[in-house]
Amino acid sequence: MKAYKIMLACAGGFSTSMLVTQMRKAAKKKGIEVSIDAVAESALNNYNDLDIILLGPQVGHIKPELEKEFNIPIEVIDQLDYGMMNGEKVLNDALAVLEKSTDATKGASKNEKGE
Repeated sequence: MKAYKIMLACAGGFSTSMLVTQMRKAAKKKGIEVSIDAVAESALNNYNDLDIILLGPQVGHIKPELEKEFNIPIEVIDQLDYGMMNGEKVLNDALAVLEKSTDATKGASKNEKGE
């Protein structure tokens, strides 16, 4: 399995950083190599090598705007999983989206917006 780059984003990057810790623990427990970080949604444009963006529920309304800027999967984290800081479930959901996306593109080059 490829080492995916997962970015979580919320209003300030603080609450998602707590979830990142739980996701990293879940990945380590499963022996999965992933890069998981958190930022404020306003800083997302500083990153162009991501595989997926996960939005905190409080910023889910920006998903359509981000989908125009990024050519990668963008998902809103389930509110219950977010509130419970269920890192394992959020990680599993992200990996499922990435695997589905990878299967759909079958070896296509990395999804990045070319400008």
